[in-house]
Amino acid sequence: MPRAERRAAQGQHWPRRMDPVEDTLRRLREAFSSGRTRPAEFRAAQLQGLGRFLQDNRQLLLDALAQDLHKSNFEAEVSEIAISQSEVDLALRNLQTWMKDEKVSKNLATQLDSAFIRKEPFGLVLIIAPWNYPLNLTLVPLVGAIAAGNCVVLKPSEISKSVEKVLAEVLPCYLDQSCLAVALGGPTETARLLEHRFDYIFFTGSPSVGKIVMAAAAKHLTPVTLELGGKNPCYVDDDCDPQTVANRVTWFRYFNAGQTCVAPDYVLCSPETRERLLPALQNAITRFYGDDPQSSPNLGRIISQKHFKRLQGLLGCGRVAIGGQSDESELYIAPTVLVDVQETEPVMQEEIFGPILPLVTVRSLDEAIDFINRREKPLALYAFSNSSQVVQRVLAQTSSGGFCGNDGFMHMTLASLPFGGVARLGVYCLSTGTAPGAPRSVPGCLCSFTLPQPTGQPWHLSPAPCPQLHHSCKALASRLGNLKAGPGKPVSLCDLGSHFPSPAHFLSERVEPEEAVKVLPQ
Repeated sequence: MPRAERRAAQGQHWPRRMDPVEDTLRRLREAFSSGRTRPAEFRAAQLQGLGRFLQDNRQLLLDALAQDLHKSNFEAEVSEIAISQSEVDLALRNLQTWMKDEKVSKNLATQLDSAFIRKEPFGLVLIIAPWNYPLNLTLVPLVGAIAAGNCVVLKPSEISKSVEKVLAEVLPCYLDQSCLAVALGGPTETARLLEHRFDYIFFTGSPSVGKIVMAAAAKHLTPVTLELGGKNPCYVDDDCDPQTVANRVTWFRYFNAGQTCVAPDYVLCSPETRERLLPALQNAITRFYGDDPQSSPNLGRIISQKHFKRLQGLLGCGRVAIGGQSDESELYIAPTVLVDVQETEPVMQEEIFGPILPLVTVRSLDEAIDFINRREKPLALYAFSNSSQVVQRVLAQTSSGGFCGNDGFMHMTLASLPFGGVARLGVYCLSTGTAPGAPRSVPGCLCSFTLPQPTGQPWHLSPAPCPQLHHSCKALASRLGNLKAGPGKPVSLCDLGSHFPSPAHFLSERVEPEEAVKVLPQ
């Protein structure tokens, strides 16, 4: 008789093996139940530890981002490290205010009573992060969870392996490990993780995986935030300067090799504007990435073989007007513009998430608005025109998670604007004080109602107080117009008609914004 059967016959059983995930979750729940995370001093200490992690390991993080996505130092600084640090600083500045009870009005019968809203942490929070901004989109939700007094299970993406390794091995050294756990693994391990009950789940990723997360959360009635991607339209009016539009569209379309959830997924314009826009886009791509973009240090790479193959398939849609080259050994796809694309082709049916930009022709603004409204509500929407009425009309007659007029990305730089999708691209199961049955969509909007014509004059960029910042200032300013380094009398960047903030806001708290970067006409 086998040993197991003999032990069972004798009434003996093997000791039950503890599920390591269950053991970790129990430890975190015990830490939360003890009240350890509730004091403001503890939360502030954890946030400060997160700030030290970013400062102490800056070069390690830059190297990891370069290995995973071929991110340049400029892109990594601006879109990953600086944004994460800004979120830490914002939470530290406002922590006491956020934690205060919110007094509410009283009626006649309760005048002698106290009535207030108290903000309480959920408890145990699961954060599932994506691979395209593997630091930013992991740490920014973590800042919020820590500031609110929660314990956290952090699940970085297994696809961005180098950043995952840093987050798993280095980050816990800076935080209280009784209140934080980093979970590793792929879809199988994530599915096992989702079988357990959490008090809140924050997921960033694709709608298809978002459905899986929401279904798992529903089994435990766990509240969720789902930040999901989609197809973001960009309308370009006939009344605009094509080169100014091309400079801005090129910069925020091919930033991070197009692997950005708020990047424009396609351009809507008239046939006449398309013909004016194509040479302008070619000129902007050459200016930003050189005659051979593959050798440019500023152009990222596709994250994996799987995504490369998917994008390579999309190059067969319509007709390639610019770019189209690819190199599988480097996971390189050139900045590409497609024309003559049909609505039914795959490139118009799925989020592209790569350096490919279809130009779709429409006959009028009405047709463009109808084209946008026939589809799912986008995460972001862009409109370019010298006419403020056109920009206002696109804003008024469409619905999107965020809107930017005559610029791109810049609504993302404002902590004062909300960020998220509408309908299926942004799910928030939260008690926000809104009356039941009265859901609200709160898009973040940033509009510039002036789209200046290029003057044709060269511009000078005055030296910033530190070399590292000066280099980043030059890189940012070069995307705005015809700029060159040199001395000059200071005036504001706003004179270029751009919403780009001073790079000092992103890169260094030691430098006041007005001292950091100055430009003027020669």
